[in-house]
Amino acid sequence: MITLVTGLWDIGRGDLQEGWSRSYQHYLGKFEELLKVDSNLIIFGDKELQDFVSQRRQVENTQFILRDLNWFKNNEYFQLIQTIRTNPDWFNQVGWLKDSTQSKLEMYNPLVMSKMFLLNDAKILDKFNSDKLFWVDAGLSNTVHMGYFTHDKVMDKIDKLSDKFLFICFPYNAETEVHGFKYEEMKRLTNSTPDIVARGGFFGGDKDLISQMNSLYYGILIDTLKRGFMGTEESLFTILTYQYPNIIDYCEIESNGLVYKFFEDVKNNLVVIKNFDSKPTIVKTNLEINSNGIGLYIITFNSPNQFETLIQSMLNYDTDFITRTKKFLLDNSTDTSTTPRYLELCEQYGFTHIKKDNIGITGGRQFIAEHFNEQEDLGYYFFFEDDMLFHSGKTDVCKNGFGRYVKKLFTKSLNILKRESFDFLKLNFTEFYGSNDKQWSWYNVPQDFRQSHWQNNPRLPQQGLDPNSPNTEFKYIKSLQGLPYASGEIYLCNWPILMSKEGNYKCYLKTKFDHPFEQTLMSQCFQETIKGNINPGLLLITPTEHNRFDHYESSLRKEC
Repeated sequence: MITLVTGLWDIGRGDLQEGWSRSYQHYLGKFEELLKVDSNLIIFGDKELQDFVSQRRQVENTQFILRDLNWFKNNEYFQLIQTIRTNPDWFNQVGWLKDSTQSKLEMYNPLVMSKMFLLNDAKILDKFNSDKLFWVDAGLSNTVHMGYFTHDKVMDKIDKLSDKFLFICFPYNAETEVHGFKYEEMKRLTNSTPDIVARGGFFGGDKDLISQMNSLYYGILIDTLKRGFMGTEESLFTILTYQYPNIIDYCEIESNGLVYKFFEDVKNNLVVIKNFDSKPTIVKTNLEINSNGIGLYIITFNSPNQFETLIQSMLNYDTDFITRTKKFLLDNSTDTSTTPRYLELCEQYGFTHIKKDNIGITGGRQFIAEHFNEQEDLGYYFFFEDDMLFHSGKTDVCKNGFGRYVKKLFTKSLNILKRESFDFLKLNFTEFYGSNDKQWSWYNVPQDFRQSHWQNNPRLPQQGLDPNSPNTEFKYIKSLQGLPYASGEIYLCNWPILMSKEGNYKCYLKTKFDHPFEQTLMSQCFQETIKGNINPGLLLITPTEHNRFDHYESSLRKEC
């Protein structure tokens, strides 16, 4: 759920000379248009504005936070701004600057440079428990028709664009300054030659990123002001966009800087997501096109009820597993009386039904790898067996102390896989028979490899499990948007997993076995990992659990 954040104050702009002047009544008129959107709104302003809002909005979708103009004076950067804006060396650096709003108005820069802080305060005080928050200027309808919000419902599509912090940018050919900020200093801070500028009229993202952005923004604001550099909030947003592509995406509009182009692209599903770490990605926001690119494969056996329960657990945990994937069910059943019900469920939830006659668990897993490799429109896929259900308790922990619920697991997992170029990403730290703190490949690799790689553990026990088996060696532990993960010598198995196209090929197709037992594949992939040919990852959570409630005869169980 997205909440829009805005605010409005009379800072005396109506008193400026022609070309820079806009009356407060003009802004109130445009603000009144914004109030007609049906999105949740958090609004900052004084008592008079609160009365204005209360006559035009319902309390159910509105949160008003009283904040008068004096608030903008009670901070350390207010006086730094005044010192710079009244300095002739600053306002004479370019002809237009002397008569501009940021030069003439005491409160202009203190206000616009506080937008990020207001967005962060909104996140803290948010009564809506929003997933994402976006700042929107109160006068946005000067250049953006509100029909994008009220008729075209663009906010529903913006929710799917990016899980990073999002700015809108326009091409800008600077020579000496950007909004009054010296261009040479921007080049130094970005280690680049900036040719775009980030707009301040609409920006935001996942609430888990807002505090981090707030801290980064505060640091660069204070640092540059103390050293005598000042533009507007857009100069600083631009620098951050170049400095932190790991958490910031941007969409580019035309050189005239009019933000309506962004909303038009959102409406028409033509948004191009960019950042300075990767190639541009065209994001199609309608459901049909979103389904392309990411597959969901489930293998099932003799129990439509087991399959349906897994789907319901996905819908309860994160609907994106169902709504944003191209879905396939590998029906391995021997009981053909279950087929009609499987077909009904596949029709209901949008799965392609693939019928096989018990080709085994890992045999089915191998088939899925081969099937996925042939899907030209898929770059990634999630794999599940039908008894690996998502856990329902949001505050629970597993037996190893790891959390069981993370919001937006689907998208965050994909972002981690892409960010680290993992070939595969295991979703569970704790599994049914063991956990990923122990190196289960040790039991399955050839003896000569075991002796050379684990010189302190060169021999298997004569029977059973070894309490002193080797620990898993991890390279590093990181976190993305509150989701921790690890890299290292992580073993492959048939538990829930996210795989890339390249990783799928490396693990299942580059070397193929006549009888692909799980232990054989685990051994092969571990040896390739040690050689540096496979890069695996592991989430440090336990979102799923083994729950086979619809049992079948053990004699029917096949590996391959």
